[in-house]
Amino acid sequence: MAAQPVTVLITGANRGLGLEMVKQMVEGKCLVKKLFACCRDPNGPKAEALQALAKKHPNVHIIRLDAADLGSIKQCSQQVGAQVGTGGLNLLINNAGYLDKSTLQNTTTEGMQTTLNTNLMGPMYMTQEFLPHLRAAVKASKIPGMSTRKAAVVSITSFLGSMQLVKDSYSFFPAISYRISKAGLNMLTVCAAEELKKDEILFSLLHPGWVRTDMGGEEGEIDAPESVTGMLSVMESLTEKQNAAFLDYKGKTLPW
Repeated sequence: MAAQPVTVLITGANRGLGLEMVKQMVEGKCLVKKLFACCRDPNGPKAEALQALAKKHPNVHIIRLDAADLGSIKQCSQQVGAQVGTGGLNLLINNAGYLDKSTLQNTTTEGMQTTLNTNLMGPMYMTQEFLPHLRAAVKASKIPGMSTRKAAVVSITSFLGSMQLVKDSYSFFPAISYRISKAGLNMLTVCAAEELKKDEILFSLLHPGWVRTDMGGEEGEIDAPESVTGMLSVMESLTEKQNAAFLDYKGKTLPW
C-alpha cells in the first residue's frame, strides 16, 4: 500500500482493531488518500477517539454505518461513491464483528441471528454494494496483478472459524454462533475470490490473533497495536498468490 495513495474503508472503526487500523494507517507509512472510518454511532461517546483522529487527519472521513443493515450499507456506498468517483475504492476491510460466547445447548435464535447478520451477512452485503467502487479502482489502476493497492476485500476472521481446530479450542471457548459465522465468512470469501478473480479483485482472510480488546477480553495474548502492525504488513504483501488465503497476522497459513 506504500507505492501510491489508496482509498480505504474500514468497518467497526470506532474501537479495538478498527480504531487501531485507522490510527496506524494515517500515522504510519501507508499513503492513504482517503480513509472512510465507519461505525454505527459516529457522534456517540464510543466514537470520541475516532473523532479525535479525524480532527488531526483531514483524510479520515467518518461515515455512519450499521454493518448488519443493508439500508445503511447502501447509504454508505452512495456516500463513498460520491467522494471517490471514478478512482474507486482500493481496499475494503470488513472488521466489524459481534461475539456471542454461547454453547450449542444455551445459544438462542436471537443470538445466532445477530451474530450471523453482523459477521456473515454484513460482509456479503458490503462486498455486493461496494463492488462497483472496487471495479472502478481496478479500471483506474495501472498496476498489474492483484494487490491491496489495486482492489481488495480483506475480512477479519478468526481461527475459531477453522473446522480443523475445533477440537483444540472448543472446551475453553465454545462460542458456537461466532464459530459458525466465521466459518461462513471464510466460505463466502473463497467463493467471492473464485467468482471475481476475472475482475482482478483480491479477497483474503486475516486472523488477528487473540487480542486484548473489548471483544477479545483481558486474557488475550497480544495487544491491538501488535496485531494491527502485523496485519497491515500482511495486507501490503498480498498478491494473487494469496487470493482466497486464510492467514494470521504474521502471514502464517491457517487450516480450514
